[in-house]
Amino acid sequence: MDNWRASAACQNADPDLFFPVGTGAPALIQAEEAKEVCRGCPVREACLRWAMDDSRQLTGVWGGLNEDERRALKRRLRRRASEVS
Repeated sequence: MDNWRASAACQNADPDLFFPVGTGAPALIQAEEAKEVCRGCPVREACLRWAMDDSRQLTGVWGGLNEDERRALKRRLRRRASEVS
C-alpha cells in the first residue's frame, strides 16, 4: 500500500529535485539536496522498500538512495541471503 506517501517529507518538494539529470557536479549537488530531504523523513524505509521491491524504480532518489546506491544495496542483500541459505 502507498499510505506512507501521505507522511513523506518530500510531499511539498519539487519532484524534479529527486530526479537529477547527468553525472556532473550540478546533478551530484541536486542528489545530495534530495537525500537531505529524505534524511528527516519518517517514512524513508517504506519509500525505499517501495522503490526497490514494489515498483522497481530505476531512476531518481528514493528512500535517500540514488540508482547506484539502490543497486549496490540489492547486491549486498542478495549476497547476505545466499550466505544464510
